[in-house]
Amino acid sequence: MDKSFEPGQIEPKWYAQWEAAGAFKPQGDGTPYCILLPPPNVTGTLHMGHAFQQTIMDALCRYQRMRGARTLWQGGTDHAGIATQKIVENQLAATGKTRHDLGREKFIERVWDWKQESGSTISNQMRRIGASVDWSRERFTMDEGLSAAVRRVFVQWYRDGLLYRGRRLVNWDPVLMTAVSDLEVNNEEKDGSLWSIRYPASDGGEGLVVATTRPETMLGDVAVAVHPDDERFQQLIGKSLKLPLTDREIPVIADTYVEREFGTGCVKITPAHDFNDAQIGARHKLEPIVILTLDAKIVDEAPAAYRGLDRFVARKKILADLDALGLLVETKKHKLQVPISQRTDAVIEPMLTDQWFLDLTSDVRVDGKPGPGGRTAITEPALAAVRDGEIRFVPENWSTTYNQWLENIQDWCVSRQLWWGHQIPAWYDEAGNIFVGEDEADAIAHADITPVGALKQDEDVLDTWFSSALWPFSTMGWPGPSPVSEGGAVVADWSKDQAFIPSAVLVTGFDIIFFWVARMVMATQYFTGKVPFREVYINAIVRDAEGQKMSKSKGNTIDPLDLIDGIDLESLVQKSTASLLIPQVREKVEKRIRKDYPEGIGAVGTDAMRFTFAALATYGRTINFDLKRADGYKNFCNKLWNAARFVLLNTGMGNGESGVGTADSSHRTCHGVAPDQPETAAEQWILSRLAATLDEVEAQFRTYRFDLVAQALYEFVWNDYCDWFLELSKPALNGGDAEAIASTRLTLLRVLEAILRALHPITPFITEEIWQSVAPKLGIPGDSISARRYPHRDEFATGIDAAFVNDIEWLKSVLGEVRRIRSEMNISPGKQIPLLFAKGDAEDHARIDRFASQIAFLARTECQRWLADGEDEPASASAIVGDLRVLIPLAGLIDVDAEKARLGKEIKRIEGEIGKCNGKLGNATFVANAPAAVVDQERQRLADFSSTLAGLREQLARL
Repeated sequence: MDKSFEPGQIEPKWYAQWEAAGAFKPQGDGTPYCILLPPPNVTGTLHMGHAFQQTIMDALCRYQRMRGARTLWQGGTDHAGIATQKIVENQLAATGKTRHDLGREKFIERVWDWKQESGSTISNQMRRIGASVDWSRERFTMDEGLSAAVRRVFVQWYRDGLLYRGRRLVNWDPVLMTAVSDLEVNNEEKDGSLWSIRYPASDGGEGLVVATTRPETMLGDVAVAVHPDDERFQQLIGKSLKLPLTDREIPVIADTYVEREFGTGCVKITPAHDFNDAQIGARHKLEPIVILTLDAKIVDEAPAAYRGLDRFVARKKILADLDALGLLVETKKHKLQVPISQRTDAVIEPMLTDQWFLDLTSDVRVDGKPGPGGRTAITEPALAAVRDGEIRFVPENWSTTYNQWLENIQDWCVSRQLWWGHQIPAWYDEAGNIFVGEDEADAIAHADITPVGALKQDEDVLDTWFSSALWPFSTMGWPGPSPVSEGGAVVADWSKDQAFIPSAVLVTGFDIIFFWVARMVMATQYFTGKVPFREVYINAIVRDAEGQKMSKSKGNTIDPLDLIDGIDLESLVQKSTASLLIPQVREKVEKRIRKDYPEGIGAVGTDAMRFTFAALATYGRTINFDLKRADGYKNFCNKLWNAARFVLLNTGMGNGESGVGTADSSHRTCHGVAPDQPETAAEQWILSRLAATLDEVEAQFRTYRFDLVAQALYEFVWNDYCDWFLELSKPALNGGDAEAIASTRLTLLRVLEAILRALHPITPFITEEIWQSVAPKLGIPGDSISARRYPHRDEFATGIDAAFVNDIEWLKSVLGEVRRIRSEMNISPGKQIPLLFAKGDAEDHARIDRFASQIAFLARTECQRWLADGEDEPASASAIVGDLRVLIPLAGLIDVDAEKARLGKEIKRIEGEIGKCNGKLGNATFVANAPAAVVDQERQRLADFSSTLAGLREQLARL
């Protein structure tokens, strides 16, 4: 092994070897275990959320492979209809063209070209973080096999009376010119206004004053609603009003939806442009009036003064005209939630359009034929799957989110007005009749009527989430029966691969429980009769060290590869500001980066980054990623590396000896045959600690507490193995007992090899590299640690004597107290010291006799003895271990007067710091106005200083 751990040199080597060896393919005849990769955008790049989530999935897959499961991590990418089309349209716009200049066919070819160019970026990045996906089965949602599954599902749902075409309100992006799902909409709080407008009564009376935040939509008003119990307006219910700026009259209706206390208590009803108004309009059988075109301009049927105006230009003109007529009663500032498109930043419009919907709310078929509707056939089974325990959420509270959404679900708009995606397999004849089939011939063959004239295919495509909903079974080759090939290679075979349904666990974020998780449950149950997964682990969202959402405009995003490889400051600034167009934002981001990363980002390697993610993976909703934690786990990797070098150097490696023998019970060592049982108490102790740690790791893996898995492994490796066992092994290795030497060497190697296996799912690269040097020493065959069994307590717990374990815990306590005194008294670690013992019981006497040589070696004592009965204790620093007093005489070790002076000076300094803290915390203005984090920091400083002061005073008292 090299002297230092250099992750950049070993990581690419090992990943290439694993992939070439087919290490990630399902193997053996163990229990099937499957994880589905949430398919990332095919043109996307890896971000911290991806890296975190994929670390968790990879740890689970590697763990299960090593436990003997037939493990499949099914990967692939999503065609991401809107995002991908927008990228290519932006490329065309840079050349002064639109997709319409190319036409649909040529545009689709252009998108495929872009997919081929950029589609492998994210999969290559995944390889960099060690993701052990079975790349031979990689799927893409627009592959022919998956496209065939999409067509089959659409056709089947349609023929089962569950898919229908209808004119309903949808979220409409007037820039993209398509319906979008709720997932593509951010509701942002904006400063707006609440305008009060008088609608005169038709009989010449004053009428009513309505309050609205969107006066431009009044051109589509069909009524004014009041609460039925509002005494102010009882006499007007059922009468009519003159709609200002038009020649129409509209009724006053009563509806309990109206909030009497909000605004004027009167609400204008515009069913064609507001989701709530649409429900009111339906209840009162009011015909909606569309007043906006699909690009958000006023329609030609509106009053002439407003035709063709942009919606916001029309707003200003309408308000001016109302004011001129004396009908604008009041304008008030108002905070409101505005729906904003994630893709274009345009304000979303509720738009009445013809769309395809999947029925999720009806008890009977929507086509009028006998049979169950969507609520019965799709929604209720999805609810029952969680209610009956077939699917379990982790943490469990997320099941409430799932249930609430399904219980209040609306029909799913599955159509999008895009060109990139799965074109809807529906055709229309010249009379407007609909024909649905897997192709045109199939559509005609299954129709109840003969087409009138030629057929034309629907130009819309399916929502991206439609194909993603089929991911659990479409990736497995459904509907069969033949194996599915892509690019000449078989990627799925339904006859075999359906064994991976249900998959073991879905790892995903809470933000797509509605859009992906629930829809996978719906589709998979309907078409396979199984649930898609047994458990859903909802991972936290990654934020920055201060808990802020990561955003390019804030300059607090981190590219995982920059953390792995490192990046200098100027390159980081350039990378982070390149896509920021607004100068003020760019300047702000640059300033933040230079402040937060003055030296750039140092390389920590993949393993340290992965260990950081695991250590942060609690059940919390968010995790704060701090680069300092990653640096700490880089130190952990270095510690493991150096410990392995120590073990190899002390077990014959490098001095011409080939190793210590075989991995079975007849371990041979470089000095003969190792005993069947460990010879020393230290060995028994470390094996018992290893067994306990493996118990803990297994328990925490079961509950997805990756933070506790990481904690247990970290504490065992750092504290038990490196800090204690390596030290405890030195007396034996340097002693004259050949059997103890052989046994200790074997245990050093056995435990190290077990550590490497236990850590491998989280830190795969460093463990593989070290294992390659350790395995031959134990006579372990095989090309990779990934093919080894995950360690189990039974390998190490047999024949452990609890008395020996207790002896070592006692010895650790004694040595720990001696080291503490050395540190507190500033006694050099290399300086030999006298050691005295007082009091104690018979067992203490026996242990001190038994471990005298170890104490002398590890505590660096020049002598050690018991105080005689009646002998006075010399001036000493002391500690207590049970009934035993451990004394270090100070004479000759330190200059007592100089030490007293030093302590006195330090006590005064700490008292001064405490005074400053108390001054700040005693200032009510500081406590009230300073940020909470600053106040908390000051309180922590006070607590730390107080603890230090107490220790210093105790030291001074001893002197």
